[in-house]
Amino acid sequence: MRALLLAGGMGTRLRPLTNRVPKCLVPIHGRPLLEYWLDLLLPSGIECVLINTHYLPDQVRGYVAASPWCSRITLVHEESLLGTGGTVLANADFFANDSFMVAHADNLTCFSVSDFIKAHESRPQGAAITMMTFLTDVPQSCGIVELDGAGLVQAFHEKMPHPPGNQANAAVYIFAPEVVTFMRGLGKPVVDLSTEVIPHFLGRITTWLNTDYHRDIGTPGSLAMAEAEFVQ
Repeated sequence: MRALLLAGGMGTRLRPLTNRVPKCLVPIHGRPLLEYWLDLLLPSGIECVLINTHYLPDQVRGYVAASPWCSRITLVHEESLLGTGGTVLANADFFANDSFMVAHADNLTCFSVSDFIKAHESRPQGAAITMMTFLTDVPQSCGIVELDGAGLVQAFHEKMPHPPGNQANAAVYIFAPEVVTFMRGLGKPVVDLSTEVIPHFLGRITTWLNTDYHRDIGTPGSLAMAEAEFVQ
């Protein structure tokens, strides 16, 4: 299986730190965030990784060139961001018409890659997406999922004051090839996964709960919490 790490964001909520470093290279315990992702995925069932760049791309290129994983990483630059789904579309050939992983690389996470892949391979009939979820301590700030008895997503409750639970979308997915077919049918190059793709597949998204660790490090407060909590 191949993977896309979405890493082109500006990291505006982390300024001034991200005035000089792209969000995907923000250090946690002295290691860039992107390094955690590569060291997690590439030894554990992911054949190779595609990373998109946009903001401060030279730093990302330099980091990848020096990485021991460089031979298994492909970089693609976006002068104008294509949206999370648009990046998938523009690089569809990379995934070779097979299921593939997509992750927002601005989260710090730890999980069993092989178990996540197995969950997708054994997904219920008709499901096209396997979504990683996690239990959040701040459900008001996350996209909370509402599941049926089979673990399929029936609704999302996005950043609301009193969500019905604390199981949240981790923004890590495995897509079957038909998801790309649907995106092509939208007929445009800029596509957003969260608003234009994921809602279309409600009832056809199965979930896999990450019980190890997951945190969005998009604010100084959450970055500080990750520094305090995360041990690897």
